[in-house]
Amino acid sequence: MRLFRSSEILGIAEDALQFGLAASEDAHPHEYMGFLRGEDARSLGLERDGTVITDVLVIPGTETNSVSATVKTSQVPNDFNSVGSVHSHPNGVLKPSKEDLATFGKGKVHIIIGYPYDRGDWKAFDRKGEPRDLDVLDVSLPEGESFFDFTQADIDAELDYNFDEDADPS
Repeated sequence: MRLFRSSEILGIAEDALQFGLAASEDAHPHEYMGFLRGEDARSLGLERDGTVITDVLVIPGTETNSVSATVKTSQVPNDFNSVGSVHSHPNGVLKPSKEDLATFGKGKVHIIIGYPYDRGDWKAFDRKGEPRDLDVLDVSLPEGESFFDFTQADIDAELDYNFDEDADPS
C-alpha cells in the first residue's frame, strides 16, 4: 500500500460528471453546490499515478437561490480525499464570478456546470480561476458499503425499535 498518492488530478469519472449534471438540472432555477472526492487512479485500474474524481458530495443544509449557493462550513466533512468543488450557474455562464473565486482557495479543481446542463455544459478551473483540462474517464467505480447505503425498510425498522424503547412499560 502506498503512503502518498500523486496529487495530480487526471480526470473525472463519467458517473461523477453525470451525477453533477443531473443534480444541477434538478436544482434549476437555483444553483447547485457540492464537493468533489477523488481516488487513487491505480485503485481504479489505471496504470498512472494521480487522482480521479469519483464522487460528488452533497452537503446537508446548503442554501441556494438563483444566483448563489451557501454551504454551512460546519457540515463540510474533513476528508483527505477532497479535491475541490462543483456548482452550477443557472444563467449558463461557464466562467467563475469573483464570489466563486473567493471559494476556490481549497481544492485543486473546481467545476462549473451551466444551463441547460447537457454533456458539454461544464468547465473545470484551478484554484486561481484559470481554465484547466479535465478528461472524462470511463472507469469502474468500486462497489462498497456507503454511509447512505440503506433502504426504507432499514429506516422503518430503526423507527420501530426506537418507538418500542420509548414505550411506557405500565
